[in-house]
Amino acid sequence: MNAPKAVDRQELSQTQPLKPRRWPRTERRQARIRSVLARRQPDLTVMMENVHDPHNVSAILRSCDAVGVLRTHAVYSIEEPPPGAFARQTSASATKWVEVERHQSLADCYKQLRAQGFSILVTSLGPDARPLYDCDLRMPVAFVLGNEMRGVSDRARDWADSEIQIPMAGMVESLNVSVACAVCLYEAFRQRAAAGDYDYPKLDPDRLKTLEEEWLRR
Repeated sequence: MNAPKAVDRQELSQTQPLKPRRWPRTERRQARIRSVLARRQPDLTVMMENVHDPHNVSAILRSCDAVGVLRTHAVYSIEEPPPGAFARQTSASATKWVEVERHQSLADCYKQLRAQGFSILVTSLGPDARPLYDCDLRMPVAFVLGNEMRGVSDRARDWADSEIQIPMAGMVESLNVSVACAVCLYEAFRQRAAAGDYDYPKLDPDRLKTLEEEWLRR
């Protein structure tokens, strides 16, 4: 009885097509991506000004993903960007699903946001700050988040369209920057969900198709 012929792995690899590891995705994955993209809010964003803690950056981006923010903005004029904070490393990282656009200066960032129709809001403890819950957050809104120790810069505050205040009842007057971000974004989420803004796509069909193809390859 003849022994079975040994399998030549090199010959086998040349005769059989390689199975794609990541593409195409399953139908379930494709449906999930379409559903998420259909709820993205291109008219809601945040801008990080010298936020240096990578854990805060990660938490901010996670909140952005959760409420449907498509793109965020970052300016680093003092601190260096936290190493690896914006890298798309794991599937659980929100950096895979939320775009981060870097700007050379605060002026450049504000100029672009205004050209895109955003109203720029900064949190403040000043007497002229409006309570967050009194603001109309269904309009195009950009929340500015400042450094963990210094807060937003004087220029960021002076150049903003409005100052807002998160109501608090404790002795400590401010929240962690990532917590403040989540509070602001979820108030925007509440207002928009109540108005049905998540019930229809805000992105045009061509943009949706392009993003779907990009996301399927991530």
